[in-house]
Amino acid sequence: MPFADLGDVRLFYTDDGPTGTATAERPPLLLVHGFGADSHDWVWHLPALSENHRVIAADLRGHGYSSAPEDGYRPQDLAHDLMRLLDLLCIDRVVAFGHSMGGLVVSALAVEHPARVRALVCVDPGYGKQDALAPYLATLAENMRSDAHRQALANDEWCYTPASPAFLRNWHARKILGTPPHVLAAAFTAMFSADDQMGIRSASEAYLAGRECPVLSFSFDPEQSAWEAGLFKDPASTTVTWVGSGHRLHAERPAEFLLVVQNWLEKLDHS
Repeated sequence: MPFADLGDVRLFYTDDGPTGTATAERPPLLLVHGFGADSHDWVWHLPALSENHRVIAADLRGHGYSSAPEDGYRPQDLAHDLMRLLDLLCIDRVVAFGHSMGGLVVSALAVEHPARVRALVCVDPGYGKQDALAPYLATLAENMRSDAHRQALANDEWCYTPASPAFLRNWHARKILGTPPHVLAAAFTAMFSADDQMGIRSASEAYLAGRECPVLSFSFDPEQSAWEAGLFKDPASTTVTWVGSGHRLHAERPAEFLLVVQNWLEKLDHS
């Protein structure tokens, strides 16, 4: 069934790829989307990734086809939902992919439940925002409480460059408009202005110090990549910087993204 009833939330997910002995030694892949989005963000990647891996792509609580309870939108809460989904599917360990807010969620999964994560692929993750941006992000979070859709749409403008495919703007605007306002406000606040937020750089550094597994991280910003490289614990970790790409670089350059990821996963399989 494409829905998992976890008691307080009902998650939509897909489960693709081979399950036979040929891939028994490869951890399944868990694909996690970003803020105001859904698992459709991975449609470019699912066919190739599922050739040699079992691939789980889920809609986080409040997003896409999943149910939208009133609370539970901290990255740690969303990670706990995913852990319960993995339990339901009898999956012990995954390589977890996370875009934007999803990068926070999969990092929380790796920190809070390290035995469940073989490695991370973080795609322009939502952590590590400069501390100077904290007042702006706190104001934006406050404004989302009364005007979530308009504020979220305005915030989405920074995600694109002139090289970004035009359809991405409309596609993600529609996803934002389809996300309940309380979900947008709660998730954004949890990322950047709550007492236990981990999106602002100083808080990110403290929290991500607990991330021990290999990490492959993509960014369009060389400074962000250099900062994250300084956090890595495992020698297999690395950063990839694509200057000129937008925030959704895996959607803008899917073939290149897949090539880099699959080569890195192949090295992990033989390490």
